[in-house]
Amino acid sequence: MVSEHSDAQDGETAALALKILVAGGFGVGKTTLVGAVSEIRPLRTEELLSEAGQLVDNTDGVDQKVTTTVAMDFGRITIRSGLSLYLFGTPGQDRFWFLWDELSQGALGAVVLADTRRLEDCFPAVDYFEHRHIPFVVAVNCFTGARSYGAQDVSRALDLDQGTPVVLCDARDRDSGKEVLIRLVEYAGRMHTARLLDSVG
Repeated sequence: MVSEHSDAQDGETAALALKILVAGGFGVGKTTLVGAVSEIRPLRTEELLSEAGQLVDNTDGVDQKVTTTVAMDFGRITIRSGLSLYLFGTPGQDRFWFLWDELSQGALGAVVLADTRRLEDCFPAVDYFEHRHIPFVVAVNCFTGARSYGAQDVSRALDLDQGTPVVLCDARDRDSGKEVLIRLVEYAGRMHTARLLDSVG
């Protein structure tokens, strides 16, 4: 979850790095979000969609999509001096879910991207993080032409646990993506602190 390194010259802790997952359904914008906020050239493992994949990948609503993530996306963003986030975008298709357990090891929390046109596609990610008690926020990627819904409407539709944040975002916009990540870090921090207090109480 956390890694630190110190500057030998001044003896101060130089950096704190937190691992964050970016999950959600097929074509919801995970690769786009990681690429938009990353301050380094993001690592991508995208492959062209094939005719064989049409039998297992539901492209309804994302007809223009021509590539898919087959392992993970990786990026990094500095939130403030001394605090960086390492972002791991998960593959969206069912057949790649075996990678999720490896990717989630040591994660502070997760962003579950949602598309209101295909809201049911994010149910598996929501279930995954709820069952493993990994803090997450739902970020509704507001696609052009999609009907707009409020955060409360989405929360009710997904039957989220009380207090789970729902935020509206544009995965293409760096500032919007950064706000989502800040909300997640704040929420995950509160959740981990509460659990720590419960364990010593």
